[in-house]
Amino acid sequence: MTKIGERIILLRKNKGWSQTELAQKTGASREAIGKYERSEATPSIDTAKKIADILEVSLDYLVEENGFPVFDKKTVNRLQKIQKLNEVEKSHVYAMLDAFLLKSSIQKDMAS
Repeated sequence: MTKIGERIILLRKNKGWSQTELAQKTGASREAIGKYERSEATPSIDTAKKIADILEVSLDYLVEENGFPVFDKKTVNRLQKIQKLNEVEKSHVYAMLDAFLLKSSIQKDMAS
């Protein structure tokens, strides 16, 4: 199971940021970021939300221990917009998406 500290480390390193850079972006101290990463302290909900926002993940993903897949904020925003469509519009979006995914899958299979 992944702990919040391990997630913060992974996401921060994926961005190529130091603890100091993450601290500056979130308004936390570098010492606090270090403690969160070492699981010596747990961020408040507000701080965890800031960290998640800066690292472009959902708060759920940041604190989830089971490691379920994460959607970046752009994907979440698009999914929310799709949810607001009527059923006919949704079916069109899904048909285009299904066609693209099928094409991509076929191309990968042919390249193998």
